[in-house]
Amino acid sequence: MTYTPIDLPDRVQLSETDMIAASEHYLDYMRKRHSVRDYADTPVPKQVIENILATAVTAPSGANRQPWHFVGISDPDMKSQIRAAAEEEEKQFYDGGAGDAWLSALEPIGTGVSKPHLTDAPWLIVVFAERYGLNPDGSRYKNYYINESVGIATGMLISAIHNAGLVCLEHTPNPMKFLNSLCKRPDNEKPVMILPVGYPAQDTKIPQAAKIKKPLNQVITLF
Repeated sequence: MTYTPIDLPDRVQLSETDMIAASEHYLDYMRKRHSVRDYADTPVPKQVIENILATAVTAPSGANRQPWHFVGISDPDMKSQIRAAAEEEEKQFYDGGAGDAWLSALEPIGTGVSKPHLTDAPWLIVVFAERYGLNPDGSRYKNYYINESVGIATGMLISAIHNAGLVCLEHTPNPMKFLNSLCKRPDNEKPVMILPVGYPAQDTKIPQAAKIKKPLNQVITLF
């Protein structure tokens, strides 16, 4: 393809007053987002998951390569296989693989080997990063800024989940190569995150430490 400019197809500019109001409303709403480990068994419509994923793939990416693939899973057997593999990995992690410093950092979060959210949540979303692209003839092409691009898309995914009135949890498998065969994804893709998605259980708890955020003057600088 060659560069062909077109007019900006959509304009969403607001007046200054409306802009401030909209940004304050979004800030307030996003402050209500929480990572949740306890899920209700209430079903979530497939259409909602499709819309959430369609939102994620509108993200910008390096050279517009779109180096991602998202797999939504509601099948109980697939979720059970993922949980079993995740818990085996977590057992090794907590038995010494992580090191004392990492385990100490995780202690206020209350994580452990058991991962019931991977089977309790009505949906799992597996995020794959495309390490390189494949042409129709099987030859490879390079993707650019893969981690950054997939990270942006995943952030938009999490925001879309919250916007739909649902909750999720960011679980980073390492390694979980079996997800490629389970999800029927090619070898040029690497699973980088699993997000259980659903409604919070009635008795959901979150760690108090999760509410402690750095002061804005430590994380924001304006010139």
